[in-house]
Amino acid sequence: MDPDYFKSHDMCWGTLGTVRPFSNFHPDRDVMEVQAALQKKDATTLVRILTNRSSAQRQVIANTFEELTQKDLTAALKKALAGDLELLMLELLMHPVHYWAYRLQQAMVGLGTDEETLMEILCTRSGKQLQEIRGAYTQLYKKDLEKELKGETSGDFEKLVVAVLNKETIAGAVQRDTEYLSASLRAKKADPAPWITILTSRDVNHLDKVLMGLELESGQLAEELVEKRFTGDLRLGLKVLVQCIQNPYAYLAKRLTTMKGPLVQGIMISHSEEDLLCVRAAFLKLTGTSLYTALQKHFKGDYLQAVMAICRSED
Repeated sequence: MDPDYFKSHDMCWGTLGTVRPFSNFHPDRDVMEVQAALQKKDATTLVRILTNRSSAQRQVIANTFEELTQKDLTAALKKALAGDLELLMLELLMHPVHYWAYRLQQAMVGLGTDEETLMEILCTRSGKQLQEIRGAYTQLYKKDLEKELKGETSGDFEKLVVAVLNKETIAGAVQRDTEYLSASLRAKKADPAPWITILTSRDVNHLDKVLMGLELESGQLAEELVEKRFTGDLRLGLKVLVQCIQNPYAYLAKRLTTMKGPLVQGIMISHSEEDLLCVRAAFLKLTGTSLYTALQKHFKGDYLQAVMAICRSED
């Protein structure tokens, strides 16, 4: 993370997210505007309101809408909107934990599995959050998340995914952990077991020191070591994990450079109230272009206005 970014930006509102609670919040008034906009299929008004309220405030709007109209806001949005904008608005109405569970489910549904999205979500959530996501997943889909992940993965990658899902913090010695990782790479076939165990059972500060020690010893970046010594989905999974340990914002910024709608949408909504400013700063550092400008080059119409509103401003 570039410390100069934060020196030049006013963080007086106390969050590294871009979306924060609307100060002059009147849910009854919002519902009246939303109801009128739904009748007119006025996407501009719907975008203005729903992207300028926090997730908790959106929940209040949805509940108030149902109380006052006896209708479900999600169903009403489906009738008034279509395409990418409809999906984005529906996702904004989800509770954050439900949204994370939904993104995991979407990464596994249908033919093929989106392994990187699975790892992105698992590696950027804390152990406590992952337990909440497991509960939400069971509530929403009546299935156990760990069993679902096992059914979609196999071999050492399956072991890694399950270990990240059940991550915990156990004390360890930096030098000893560094030696274990180094020794695992000396064999003709690299042993993934120490990597899976250590990288999913220590705190981030400890792991940052371990990976730095490994890099100093080998003269190579940890990501490069993983690239050279492992293969397949395990290599992908370990690379994501290493990147998220060393700089999660740079990793998410790199993901955003694809400018694939569902991926951009997923990351921006997931991080809008937590740390999207950090991701924005990393994106600017990585590409030399602000995320706000990049969005304007790839999207258009009401959908563009919505993602720009979540991004919030130019850097």
